[in-house]
Amino acid sequence: MPKTLSDSNSQSKQQEIRHSGESRNPSGVCQDTWIPAFAGMTVNHVLTWKRNEAPTALKRIKLHGPTMATRWSVLCDADPQLDQAALHTALAAAVARVDQQMSPFKPDSDLMRLNRAAPGEWVSLPPEIMTVLARALEIARLSDGAFDPAVGALVNAWGFGAEREDPDAAAIRVAAQWGGPPAHQSLELDLATGRARKHADALFDLCGIAKGYGVDQMTAVLQAHGVAHALVALDGELRALGTQANGEPWAVAVESPEPGRRAARGVIELADVAVATSGDYRRWVQIGEARLSHTMDSRRAAPVNNGVASVTVLASDCMSADAWATALLVSGPVQGLALAQRMGLEALFMLRREGRWVEMGLGRFATAGVSVGAGLPAISLGSRPSAAIAAKAAPTGGI
Repeated sequence: MPKTLSDSNSQSKQQEIRHSGESRNPSGVCQDTWIPAFAGMTVNHVLTWKRNEAPTALKRIKLHGPTMATRWSVLCDADPQLDQAALHTALAAAVARVDQQMSPFKPDSDLMRLNRAAPGEWVSLPPEIMTVLARALEIARLSDGAFDPAVGALVNAWGFGAEREDPDAAAIRVAAQWGGPPAHQSLELDLATGRARKHADALFDLCGIAKGYGVDQMTAVLQAHGVAHALVALDGELRALGTQANGEPWAVAVESPEPGRRAARGVIELADVAVATSGDYRRWVQIGEARLSHTMDSRRAAPVNNGVASVTVLASDCMSADAWATALLVSGPVQGLALAQRMGLEALFMLRREGRWVEMGLGRFATAGVSVGAGLPAISLGSRPSAAIAAKAAPTGGI
């Protein structure tokens, strides 16, 4: 069972600063161990109200382990003869590889080698991080910088990176005054030879996309082991591989985006689809009366503060869902909705409005309509025909 998130406090000499989220652990890809839209995204928290047991020919298997300052988890219906130890080893190795290549908290990671390189210097990189960098630069371009993988200096300056735990005014001014080109123009990739070189002295941060890619890598491991029915989770990013063996979709809870409170707001059902959420309510820093999100808006050189509590996105792969959720959160309710419509994204925005929640859904999320203060119904998402299903209370127990 994942531990309940709790606040930790720190006091600077100049002003009161309060951090939320898990304790800092420099071993993880990201320190944002908040579990955004989905309540407790380990296999123990998959909802049971819609689940029947797997057919007798298959066995329900639960696997999990630590990674990236959080936990990965897999729930699958598989052949009873499956070598579970070998599968667990392969899954753990897949996420460890992502962590080792893309962590900004590991000085020897491939990402940090790239960050230390001088502009114009070619750096040889493994294929996994090359894949993630290519997708990150593409979404940065398509979102007009709302998703910005070159935001590392701002993350560090505001106390969410590896360099410091509290915001530093001088570092924030330096990061804000950096006048380099957009991310997709700051980095050149040679995919054929597995090399990258910077065209500006930028610091790259892949926290908004790496965990989603980790989910995709675990999904590939499951497929290689012959598994066709699984739910994969890493923090708040999930991917459903098929349905449950009995044909039912995987039901998970949508969490209410309220700081300091864990409560299910509704249920979604997943089949052959990935889903990811970005939000401002699990990791933040409070300075005086202001509560500032860990997600950076590089266009403002400051944390996101636009009234959007969370954005959940569906995609065929979790890497894309992860990055687009961040891009829409940063874009805000008006520009974000327009961007999602322009890109044909299926997304759920949860907005704070005068003490109430406003929900805006696109694509299959639109089956919930736009409601104020009401919970989401259960929504079926995936390759099966989508339909609104009667709302059910999310149970507090797990499998």
